[in-house]
Amino acid sequence: MIEREQNLGQIDKLVNSHALHGSEQLCKLLRYLAKHALDHPGTPIKEYQIATEVFGRSADFDPQLDSMVRVQAGRLRVKLAEYYNSDGVEDPVNVELPRGTYVLSFHHRNSQPKSHASSDAQSYRESQPIGRSVRNWAIATVCLGLLLAASTAVILSLVSDRNAAQAGISHEAIPGAFRVFWHGFISGPEEPWVIFSNAKFIGRPEVSLHYYDADRDGRDRPVFDHYTGVGEVIAVHELDTLFDTLHRRIRVKRGSLFSLDDAKNNNLIFVGSPLENLSLLELPGSQEFVFHRVESGPRKGDPEILNVHPQPGEPKQFLGGPSNETLTEDYGLIALVHGLDANQSVLILAGNTTMATQAAVEYVCHKNTVEELLLRLSVSQTGQLTHFEAVIHVKVTRGVPVSTELVALRKVS
Repeated sequence: MIEREQNLGQIDKLVNSHALHGSEQLCKLLRYLAKHALDHPGTPIKEYQIATEVFGRSADFDPQLDSMVRVQAGRLRVKLAEYYNSDGVEDPVNVELPRGTYVLSFHHRNSQPKSHASSDAQSYRESQPIGRSVRNWAIATVCLGLLLAASTAVILSLVSDRNAAQAGISHEAIPGAFRVFWHGFISGPEEPWVIFSNAKFIGRPEVSLHYYDADRDGRDRPVFDHYTGVGEVIAVHELDTLFDTLHRRIRVKRGSLFSLDDAKNNNLIFVGSPLENLSLLELPGSQEFVFHRVESGPRKGDPEILNVHPQPGEPKQFLGGPSNETLTEDYGLIALVHGLDANQSVLILAGNTTMATQAAVEYVCHKNTVEELLLRLSVSQTGQLTHFEAVIHVKVTRGVPVSTELVALRKVS
């Protein structure tokens, strides 16, 4: 009973540690695995059980199609290692999640008896004259204090010079339109996450691939979830280049690895529509312009953007060229919306096709088009950007977006 209480106490300490702070799902997973390990020692636990009982997945959860549990377990291993390499280095109980299993293990560190060498060294120190020892420590302390003061002065000088230089760059080199549009993503302490589309495919790359359909393909066939469009690849590069100009960094993650913890703790930039970037379906998305697939007729299955509240002169849907013909035109969405946390921002940059997704990202990465968008939103280059949703018309030549036009815009609360 004492050992059990020690183990549970260590779990509480981990949950409240800096390493797991804000990771609600990881804390929930850790407590669940700990209870299972203590109540059923050595008993394996299935991925399906964790998915349904910890993360609330439905009864039809298939670990072959959804890697969420494996991803979260991997994140937990990283957090445990991070904790025991920092705050928990002296903790008496070491908690581990060995690779290849979901059975948590507890290791108790036993205090080691002092060796004879340690006792001899202690006896030697005690036999030294007290005055001489104090005098030596005083001299050493003064010397270290002088070195610390000098080092601190140098560091403060360097940091001050660097901050001054960076401040000069940020005000002079960054266009005002970029400072307004990207303020929410460059003003916080954390780098934003860029989540690119990562659709599920069925088939073989060397023969044929098609989008996974649970009703048609069943649940036993292997799924390829490591593909994305060429437009998404170019888009991530565009964003990386832009944020380098803004003197910030981005963190990139594919959609299948996205978790709700990311949504709660970070500003997010989604590259790709919810038809392919399925992680968008777990968040509040656009409300005025919604991605959809044509349900009937000769264009059945083709992607389109529905215009929920058409204004005079606007179409009810924005539908690009037919999927069975060479693409010459398409439509993309640019939307700044609320995240799960009211303090977080979510930017959706997506198109009906990968080319339109690329065009949507390029639109917000180029100074002239950002200025045009702010002008249409009646936001000055010293003002504050509000949430909005916009549709752009994209002309495509030989698989490359060559021009864009803003065709619909809504301010949203």
